[in-house]
Amino acid sequence: MKSKTKPTTDQQPHKRLVPFFEDADKGVSVFKGDCVEVLGAMPACSVDLIFADPPYFLSNGGITCHAGRMVSVDKGHWDKSQGPDANHEFNRAWLSACQRVLTPNATIWVSGTSHIIYSVGFAMQQLGFKLLNDISWVKPNPPPNLSCRYFTHATETVLWAAKNSKSKHTFNYKVMRRMAGGRQMKSVWELTAPKREEKTFGKHPTQKPLALLERIVLASSQEGDVVLDPFAGSGTTLIAAMRLHRRAIGIEISDDYIDLALKRLGAARPLADTEVRHRQATADPQLLDFS
Repeated sequence: MKSKTKPTTDQQPHKRLVPFFEDADKGVSVFKGDCVEVLGAMPACSVDLIFADPPYFLSNGGITCHAGRMVSVDKGHWDKSQGPDANHEFNRAWLSACQRVLTPNATIWVSGTSHIIYSVGFAMQQLGFKLLNDISWVKPNPPPNLSCRYFTHATETVLWAAKNSKSKHTFNYKVMRRMAGGRQMKSVWELTAPKREEKTFGKHPTQKPLALLERIVLASSQEGDVVLDPFAGSGTTLIAAMRLHRRAIGIEISDDYIDLALKRLGAARPLADTEVRHRQATADPQLLDFS
């Protein structure tokens, strides 16, 4: 009698994934859809590095200051909280899906504010990730706090974790030391928000600076590695990976953001070897070339 036990996720046959967009020359693929579903159709142990910028669930009808004007913090329905329990289950689901596709020695980086990062960290511990660092990304010119009842929100946290306790993760220590001026790089990174040049084709409400993603890619991957972003947004992770000669996979559910990402990818190019070496020798974001 055949067993009726349901096969595990890794044993289930995978439907053939068809990219929404693919550029073989640049090594970039973009998939449209829910990240948990797309990740579930990918082969296990096939990705070397993940950067994830999930919803922070901070769109609560409040206000903030942008370019000297009072604006709503509502970024879209995807950023509205469903309550702490539902938000945490969402984080566990996509993190579990990411963990399955990571190679044994791969790592994942996840950015967030206080609205979500504690849930992400707890979910990582529940799932057996090995927490490596919590990076404080300091923004030197943050928007002022209009209520004057809190300290100005000037940081975001980026958690760095290995797939599990057995992972022998990649850390390009010498590169990071050179970028830090010959000293060990600290876990406090001061980087400005995305520059005007990075928003030529449009704006994403939670766009990350290219300098941040380039540092992450240089720190924890090798040329030729596969870098994945399950919430690709405007495509910054894909651009950083492609420029630094990694293969890039993005997953995004929004047609508008995919359109923005493809425009940016179309204008970007891989860096020459001399330019890559320059990235590995300086942490000054002012020296980045956005062409």
